[in-house]
Amino acid sequence: MRRGPSLSGKLVRLRPFTSEDISGAYLGWLNDPLVTRFSNQRFRRHDRTSSLAYLASFEGTDNLFMSMRRLADDSAIGTMTAYLSRHHGTVDVGIMVGDRTAWGKGYGQDGWNVMLDWLAGLANIRKITAGTAAPNIGMQRLMERSGMTLEARRIGQEIIEGKPEDILYYARFLVR
Repeated sequence: MRRGPSLSGKLVRLRPFTSEDISGAYLGWLNDPLVTRFSNQRFRRHDRTSSLAYLASFEGTDNLFMSMRRLADDSAIGTMTAYLSRHHGTVDVGIMVGDRTAWGKGYGQDGWNVMLDWLAGLANIRKITAGTAAPNIGMQRLMERSGMTLEARRIGQEIIEGKPEDILYYARFLVR
């Protein structure tokens, strides 16, 4: 899984993220307070150097960092990650739809479903997980629509916009 697959859904294509994907638009997403509202990325300023370091952290691992691209015009609209633990048979998935013009149009759900279906087909994966802050209703719905169920809640775990918020953990167990 080092390089990662190229996967297509009905609306998006996922392919490995490369240094060429570190564009002004991408850096804009990472530094947009609305895009990172529920992410711990909001606590730091991102630039090309920090983005290259993050990309390099995937080298030599089974983890995936994917560019999510609109099928209609191949424009980048977001990213996805998958952190695989082969020892435990688990994989933790994340998504960022950075292009705000793509919000609410099904691109994130399509990318999520494609990634989860592909991961579910891997040998020895028994559980797929993801998490989000409680105020992120859109992410909760995305996970639930993909067949994930709420597994745990950490009460008041993070401070978001000045107030303690729960972090919700979702899972999808795979039956082999």
